[in-house]
Amino acid sequence: MIQRKTQSSAYWADYAINSEDLQYLSTLLVEDELPRSTEELSEAMVLHQARQEEALIERALSEGTPYRPKRSYEVGERVVFPVLDYRAGEVLEIRPGHNPEYDSFKVIKVAFDEGEEREFAAEFENGHPLNEERAVVTSGEELSSPEELASRFGPQLKERLEARLESEPDFIRLADKWFRKDLLVEVHEGHLNLAEAVLDVAGGGPMPTEALLGDVELPEEISPQLRVFSLNYALQQDERFDEVGPAGEVLWYLRRLEPEAIQSTPIYLQYQPLPYEPPLLTSEMRALERGLDDEWSDLELPERVSEPVEMVLIYPHWRSGSLPLSNRLSRIFPSARTERIRFTFVDGDTGEEMPGWVVQEGRYVYGLEAWYRENGIPVGAYLEISRGEEPEKIVVRPRNRRSRREWVRVASVRNSKLAFEMHKEDIACDYDELMVVATDSLGELERLWKRTRQEDRSLDEVVGDVFPELVKLSPQGNVHAATLYSAVNVVMRTPPGPMLEVLVTSDKYAPVGDNYWVLHAGAGGA
Repeated sequence: MIQRKTQSSAYWADYAINSEDLQYLSTLLVEDELPRSTEELSEAMVLHQARQEEALIERALSEGTPYRPKRSYEVGERVVFPVLDYRAGEVLEIRPGHNPEYDSFKVIKVAFDEGEEREFAAEFENGHPLNEERAVVTSGEELSSPEELASRFGPQLKERLEARLESEPDFIRLADKWFRKDLLVEVHEGHLNLAEAVLDVAGGGPMPTEALLGDVELPEEISPQLRVFSLNYALQQDERFDEVGPAGEVLWYLRRLEPEAIQSTPIYLQYQPLPYEPPLLTSEMRALERGLDDEWSDLELPERVSEPVEMVLIYPHWRSGSLPLSNRLSRIFPSARTERIRFTFVDGDTGEEMPGWVVQEGRYVYGLEAWYRENGIPVGAYLEISRGEEPEKIVVRPRNRRSRREWVRVASVRNSKLAFEMHKEDIACDYDELMVVATDSLGELERLWKRTRQEDRSLDEVVGDVFPELVKLSPQGNVHAATLYSAVNVVMRTPPGPMLEVLVTSDKYAPVGDNYWVLHAGAGGA
């Protein structure tokens, strides 16, 4: 059976997007004045090719006899060759064919419309695949329709088309929709000033583009979709505006009214990657690293997570009013191609709503500073994070909100170094006993943090200062790696991996099992 090329999965598997495809997509966008997604464009491209092929075949078959080797032909007869992409030609002459292996047959010379001349067998009864009745398909009975082909093969071309369109300066993409740059509606400075004023009155935003169009008057004869797309492009090019919507939604905010903590990464969350060798870590250590789920740990991204996701709050995020955009939590919070994403936090116990921001490059989520303070959330608290009933809402709650006084580690600064003591403190929720830290010396700790950065102290040095302080608090004289991780992060931002490598490679520390460590005899500081 000779199959149309557009019916073949192999054809589309190797298909390369060409200039003719781009020209057709350009024409489609111009005619509709409707921005389209990559998936819509890829399906439209397959549909167009399938219909073109159908039209070509119908036109070619109407011009002559479909070629089969067993048929006889006459000089001057028009013949169509399906195996040659339905090229057509005229029989110029007929002569006897000679081959001792076959019965007698004839040879026809055909002049194709493009000028080429070729010879083909005729009256050939010796068996040939093109002689079978199913060799030439002339009805759609056994074929997929162009619409079915578009649905089946269009998604396969999505990534290739997206890459090609991104390399074409004439095409632009906004909110997963494409259009031609030269066909956008003109948006001038006056329009943008009006948009700024509307957002200013709204407290900075966020606002969808459609809400801005009522004040930013663009020509009514232009389709609403194209007006929205054109305004989106103009706003994106202007540094006053920030697109902060989750995937599939465009929301605008005034940059000058955004929180400072999302414009630049808070000092406590700034991490300069520290090289380390993961193979040096034992399976026990790697399991701890996965459990701590630090946003800067190089961990395999889970396909899905069960909700709520439970996490333990560490000092840098407690101090910054943030949460980590870690492997597990990244599955909960909204995502987008934009740098910052605006959403709403909801207190799972009280229903209070708070503005939240995902900062993707910094790998953190901001918006809980006041909530931590007002609810007495400590470093080491267990927090539960889940998606709300509405897509733009994220529910956060402490585990078992109940106030009591407990003996906990308290961080302070002594002799320009981090020190720890055990005090009784009011604790408002459940906490991880290994990682809890209280403090009433925020100013001193901030100065120590900055001094540690200014002096460019190494992680090895910081661990050397902190480990003996923690040993003093343990009757057994040992320190859990999770406790050390939480304590070191009071003065220096680090994920657990590099810190665990310090423990493994230094001769100051010795493992005693279950991720507990002790000072080697003579290491000092105990």
